[in-house]
Amino acid sequence: MAYATYLDVQARMNREMSESEQAVCTTLLDDAAVIIDLFNKNADDDVKLVVSCRMVQRSLGDGESVGVPMGATQGSMSGLGYSQSWTLGNGAVGELYLSKLEKQMLGYGNKIGSHSPLEDMAGGKDNEGDDSTISA
Repeated sequence: MAYATYLDVQARMNREMSESEQAVCTTLLDDAAVIIDLFNKNADDDVKLVVSCRMVQRSLGDGESVGVPMGATQGSMSGLGYSQSWTLGNGAVGELYLSKLEKQMLGYGNKIGSHSPLEDMAGGKDNEGDDSTISA
């Protein structure tokens, strides 16, 4: 179950999506929902909507960077030697992923360092990640 629609994503872009992009966007929104639920199924619905849109918009790109891979932080081209090279930032091109900020928005990753399953138990969460009480 997606937390946003292609219209929500399109509203955050500077262009209208083609019909094929709308179909891909709808599928990616379903995929984004699965990833979001993995991190925090109980997050606020508004947060889930924003995070979904950001993930999918990042995957779709702006549609104007012709020849430049989305996520490229550095690139070079040559002339007659036919050479190109690109340095990509976080996440592969087109990949759905959560940024550090988005993880924080979902209430995950706010702690510095590693995460122990015992921390969940101390907070009243069981291994399934829900808020049910743990009995000793």
